[in-house]
Amino acid sequence: MSELTMPSQVKNLMAKYGFSCRKSLGQNFLVDANIVNKIVGSAGITGNDTVVEIGPGLGVLTREAAAIARRVVAVEIDRQLIPILQETLADLENVQVVRGDALETDLNRLVYGENCSHPGSRPFIIMANLPYYITTPLILHILNGGYNFKVMVMMIQHEVARRLGAAPGTKDYGSLTVAVNYHAGVEFLFQVSRTVFIPKPEVDSAVVRLTRREKPAVDVPNQELFFKVVRGSFGQRRKTIQNALGSAFNSVDRAALSDILNAAGVEPGRRGETLSLEEFARIARGLAGLPEYKS
Repeated sequence: MSELTMPSQVKNLMAKYGFSCRKSLGQNFLVDANIVNKIVGSAGITGNDTVVEIGPGLGVLTREAAAIARRVVAVEIDRQLIPILQETLADLENVQVVRGDALETDLNRLVYGENCSHPGSRPFIIMANLPYYITTPLILHILNGGYNFKVMVMMIQHEVARRLGAAPGTKDYGSLTVAVNYHAGVEFLFQVSRTVFIPKPEVDSAVVRLTRREKPAVDVPNQELFFKVVRGSFGQRRKTIQNALGSAFNSVDRAALSDILNAAGVEPGRRGETLSLEEFARIARGLAGLPEYKS
């Protein structure tokens, strides 16, 4: 790992292959051994685990994870990085590099094979260093994909990390917060300075850990309806919850909607960003009782 965390060696490796970081892919390579150790340590990897790494870059986290895990599968979208990874990981027999887009990759199939069967199988661990443009879509792809992971440790833009763990009523709280916390427990682990990357990004990063819940954080009869309530509530943040949901559920009589909000213990004049997951769930349960939303 030492060479891959030395800026001079990283620059030499990039020059050897004529590689230039692509801003469109948000490529910034971590060159701090302490941060590498902290990220891998935060994943709780054991010798029985399979690790899926998304965006291995030059392989610095890959090597550290492979020293502990039974197997590491690294998914890299940039074909120009594949020959570099073949060199930096050449001595590791428990690493598989897959060229592909993580947004279009079935992670269960990647880990368990063609039959994708995982009942009773050991859940895998996900590690990722995510650029801003893909962070939200990829997190939601993983959480909504039914993948058999137990924990996901990600390095993401600091601003997004704040949003994942934000409390109701704060400016960072939004539909992403609700969606992530519905599926997983969120822990903000530590901040990462922009100065420990090549090239240096414009903003700081942070490392967060998502632990998949065995069942969702709140009980709802219809998950699709629950998230329609959430999206409607945040879609027009300046509106009261009564008016925001009135627009999202325009087939529901205003008086009936007011009754549902009151029964849920939600004052109709509140704004959506002040509601907790349980309050959103109570509204969704109330709507699910209407004839048009009964399954």
